[in-house]
Amino acid sequence: MSDKRAWWKEAVIYQIYPRSFADSNGDGIGDLNGIIGKLDYVKKLGVDVIWLNPIYKSPNDDNGYDIADYRGIMDEFGTMEDFERLLKEAHARGLKIIMDLVVNHTSDENAWFVESRKSKDNPYHDFYIWKDPVDGHEPNNWESWFSGSAWQYDEKLGQYYLHCFSKKQPDLNWENPKVRDEVFDMMNWWCRKGIDGFRMDVISMISKDQSFPDGPLKDGLYGDLAPYVCNGPRVHEYLQEMNQRVLSKYDIMSVGEAAGVTLEQALHYANNEETELGMVFHFEHTDGCMQQDAIIGKWTKTPPRLPYLRSILNKWQTGLEGKAWGSLYWDNHDQPRAVSRFGNDSPKWRVRSAKMIATCLHFQKGTPYVYQGEEIGMTNMHFSSVEDCNDIEEKNAYRQYVTEQHMISSEDMLSCFDHVARDNARTPMQWNDGPEAGFTTGTPWFAVNPNYKEINAEAALKDPDSVFYYYQKLIALRHKLPIMVYGTFEPLLEDSDSIYAYRRHMDGKTITVACNWTDQKVPCSLFDELQGEELITNVDSHEKGFLLPYEARAVLS
Repeated sequence: MSDKRAWWKEAVIYQIYPRSFADSNGDGIGDLNGIIGKLDYVKKLGVDVIWLNPIYKSPNDDNGYDIADYRGIMDEFGTMEDFERLLKEAHARGLKIIMDLVVNHTSDENAWFVESRKSKDNPYHDFYIWKDPVDGHEPNNWESWFSGSAWQYDEKLGQYYLHCFSKKQPDLNWENPKVRDEVFDMMNWWCRKGIDGFRMDVISMISKDQSFPDGPLKDGLYGDLAPYVCNGPRVHEYLQEMNQRVLSKYDIMSVGEAAGVTLEQALHYANNEETELGMVFHFEHTDGCMQQDAIIGKWTKTPPRLPYLRSILNKWQTGLEGKAWGSLYWDNHDQPRAVSRFGNDSPKWRVRSAKMIATCLHFQKGTPYVYQGEEIGMTNMHFSSVEDCNDIEEKNAYRQYVTEQHMISSEDMLSCFDHVARDNARTPMQWNDGPEAGFTTGTPWFAVNPNYKEINAEAALKDPDSVFYYYQKLIALRHKLPIMVYGTFEPLLEDSDSIYAYRRHMDGKTITVACNWTDQKVPCSLFDELQGEELITNVDSHEKGFLLPYEARAVLS
């Protein structure tokens, strides 16, 4: 089965975390006008689409993923007029805008939930998942993703409500058709404004197992909710309804964050008939790398192992072939910095390894995503104390595993944060070597990484050999060569501990890609007798029969 052509398959997406991107008014918080001021920079990179993390009104318990008003703009970010100007200015530059859609849950300050908790017979009570106590305690043993029980008791109602995340993020009850009506009406409202699509937060969680059974114990205290809230019994029914009532009416892109999704399930979510979503984010290559050597939960300080990582990515490449479309990413707002996790962020190897992992990803099949700062090689932060952290997930994990249960030492927990914490991705964008990296004229909401003097966009733009211009070339190649988008994928050297290699094939042409994931020279003969055009490389010269440390090559033949 051949792939249907679509603009979003040929696009490259640039993700902006607005709070940390650019501050226009000196209050220390990034905003919409700050983004407008940097559109020419984004355009210069060559991407096609900007994905905005949530900009809706929110009390910010989870940095905007707790939405109080789906049709209002967060005060710190600006006004609806600012958003409409951003949309206009982006479109004028040929850039599309997609919104983050968060409809598994809302804020507890959302008007729907305020009404919901007034009384059991309130029309909005059934907008959320309320349950009576069982034997005087929670309805089941589920643990929230952010630690602790997934149930919060309401004294007035004498009931518990479900929150798979923070207690200020009650889950919506998608079993109620009125909830779906409200969500689809809101989505149509944004589409009529002219946005170009949605990235859907934890969309695989909107259908729950209605028997709400206890989950298998995770750490002796709480049960795992994942089997009962991820990829639930009616999720495809709901998404097909969403497609019919919203998505199919517009020429937009849709990508679903699909927690717990398997390859087999992804074939339904992102099928070639486009009855549900355009593509999904899976987490097997990121979560799997953490859990493989985890100390507890997702928390690890062990780098990913190439054979394991490659086996996962190749499985998805070959498994989706001709049947469904995939997403390509190394990092985002929920993941540590790409070069720190998958490359080598030491001064000696940072630039070359950043280019290597970019090469490895962008020649694969699927739509690539670039997270702000990735294109200049921004790195992880160091956390010397839990007070340095902002993210609710980190704070809750520290409290549960270090303070309350004494399951891990403070030093080990902080070391894990240095490796995989979400805060690594949320430090302000490093624009120049001036005060606060040029992010703000005030005091930033979150500390700037101290290495901004060396790593910043201004320096990258002055250096023709920078990571920025390498990404620019990769993106330009993708726009120029249909084989990079639609070519079939052939894995190579799958027994190698050091090299990630593969070929792409289309219309009698082949691209051969090989990347050395180590700081040692390793044998590789793939290019020795190959006649063709070298599309890109990150070294000045090659050594026959070998790949140099962190060397990457792509040759068209």
